[in-house]
Amino acid sequence: MSNDSKSIGSEHISYEDAGVSTAEGARAVDRIKAAVKSTNRPEVIGGLGGFGGLFSAAAFKDMEDPILVSGTDGVGTKLKLAQRLGINNTVGIDLVAMCANDVVVCGAEPLFFLDYIAIGHLEADFVGPIVEGIADGCKQAGCALIGGEMAEHPGVMDPSDYDLSGFCVGVVDRPKMIGPDKVQEGDWILGLASTGVHSNGYSLVRRALLDKMTDEELAQPDDRLDGQSIGSALLQPTKIYVKPILSALKAGLPIHACAHITGGGITENLNRALPKGLDAQIKIGSWYPSKIIDLVSDAANLTLREKLKTFNCGIGMCVIIPGDMITEFVEYFAMADLKPYVIGQVVKSDDPQADGKVTYVDVETGEAL
Repeated sequence: MSNDSKSIGSEHISYEDAGVSTAEGARAVDRIKAAVKSTNRPEVIGGLGGFGGLFSAAAFKDMEDPILVSGTDGVGTKLKLAQRLGINNTVGIDLVAMCANDVVVCGAEPLFFLDYIAIGHLEADFVGPIVEGIADGCKQAGCALIGGEMAEHPGVMDPSDYDLSGFCVGVVDRPKMIGPDKVQEGDWILGLASTGVHSNGYSLVRRALLDKMTDEELAQPDDRLDGQSIGSALLQPTKIYVKPILSALKAGLPIHACAHITGGGITENLNRALPKGLDAQIKIGSWYPSKIIDLVSDAANLTLREKLKTFNCGIGMCVIIPGDMITEFVEYFAMADLKPYVIGQVVKSDDPQADGKVTYVDVETGEAL
């Protein structure tokens, strides 16, 4: 037997010695139980602790053709700013928003949500506020948080580093689905205001702005943001549009299609709600831009086209509606505590077989941009 062989197993190493504390994991589960329970819907069966989350599908039997809709996403490098400033209780809202806003665009109701937290070193009191933020987002979206995973990654991630992923499942009755097939020439496009940068473009934000600023500068009130600090503006959670859109559909308001404005901006998201042969003509100057996005774009010296293809530019969700119902929709979304803007119209494409695209004109001159 070689000397190398004799050394194998000569040292006692527990799982905790290797950097993973199962006891702290148990404390973390206890820490989040109340937050998770607060999101329960009547369909939830059991609680935390099972191998899988249980959710009754009994309500689906009243649907003609129930279609399950799923979405998965993360928060991206916005987490680096949250970690830098030590503000980790709102990024969970972003996580839910990125998934639930995607699910609702076809008219589906988000039913349940699961999260995945990868962290360098697990501490119950640190991870608790993160999960409480996720629970807050679930309540805003009306879905239940029925399970998840907290994975400790010592030696792979720095102790204070973490990453988030989320998974959302919803349902819609096929006859009630909305989407590109319902969009018609002459439809109007409403833009629902964003709460800022949301959860896309933060790699550019960091390169153009954050890497050049101290923590103290990030926390100072900024006149360009009406006294809000840059750090606070950049950590503003993503708006969740689920309940107002579902309520509008249930009230009989005929939404034709929706587009969640995420990475790629209006240019590369609104086109996904268009059928062949129809384009979206967006009127620049028809809504109030986001001040924090303007500030970041100026810092990065972006052109207007680059800006519209990178950030949401103040519009977090586009809603395509019939041309004769602008007043009803504007009044409805305003009463739902949203800021709706009439930002454009659906027009014929030059090529009836071409995929729909987004074009821009100046609201005052009508000139193409």
